[in-house]
Parts: sequence; C-alpha cells; structure tokens
Amino acid sequence: MTVQIRAATAEDAPRVVEIYVDSWNAGFTGLMPPIEADDARIQRWATDLANDRTSWWVAEADGSIAGLVGIGPSRDPVDPQLGELDTIAVDPAHWRTGLGTNLMHTALDALAAYQQAVLWTLANYPQGQRFYESTVWYADGTTRADGHQVMFRHDLNR
Repeated sequence: MTVQIRAATAEDAPRVVEIYVDSWNAGFTGLMPPIEADDARIQRWATDLANDRTSWWVAEADGSIAGLVGIGPSRDPVDPQLGELDTIAVDPAHWRTGLGTNLMHTALDALAAYQQAVLWTLANYPQGQRFYESTVWYADGTTRADGHQVMFRHDLNR
C-alpha cells in the first residue's frame, strides 16, 4: 500500500464525510447513536476544511482518500499555549494498517508550534484510548459532558 499525506481541500468533503461517518458508526457502536452522511454534513465539512483556524490533512492509500486528521488552537480550554487534535478518522477498511499513526505523526509535527496539545474522546472507549496512548498522549483526569468525555494531553517539544 502506497500512502501519501496531503493538505485537505473543500473538494475532499464528500469523501471525508464518508470516512468520518463510517469510522464513527463502526468505532462508537453502543457508545453513541449512529450518524449519517447528508448534504448538511458535507457542507459543514467543506467549510471546516477551507477555514483558516484549523489545518487538515488527508491520507491517500493507493490514490484514494482513506483517512483524515485536523488540528487547531485549543477550544476547550481556550489557551494560546495549547493546540488541539480536532479529529482523526480512518476508513474502517484501513484500521490497523499504520495509516492512523501516519496521520497522527503529521498532526503532532504541526502541533509542535504549541507547548502542549489536548484532545477530547469518549470515556469508556478503550480502542481509541489505546491508540492515543500508543502515540504518547495521556489522560489528565479532566472530564466534561457529565463524565462522558475525557481529555488527553501531549507534551510537545520535550
């Protein structure tokens, strides 16, 4: 498998939404209600992929988009010293192929402009948490949404 990571564009939105929805529905089964790919979601993603506040990349496996990752300044908490891993998603057909790790390294390289980065994930989501821990993120004990989400941190430039 040949993998190339490149900057995402608004034109990638339909495939990005397909991956996001498929990954969500496969990964969060029993934890979150399923979601659907619809025109409104595609338009939101096209806008997000084109904005200046965040940076997005897609991974192409053998010429087809198979994953995505996005970063930006931390939204919760708002702190100029913190970056945030907004989203990372891989087509379930490409899970455990190293594609997610490649995307994570791209995100971490870009997050190096910050002192530290945060991400939010579901509590009781061991598959995701194991992946984050394998790339040197750690749970810091912070929760939100009545404990349904947990914060992970990554110390950058250390």
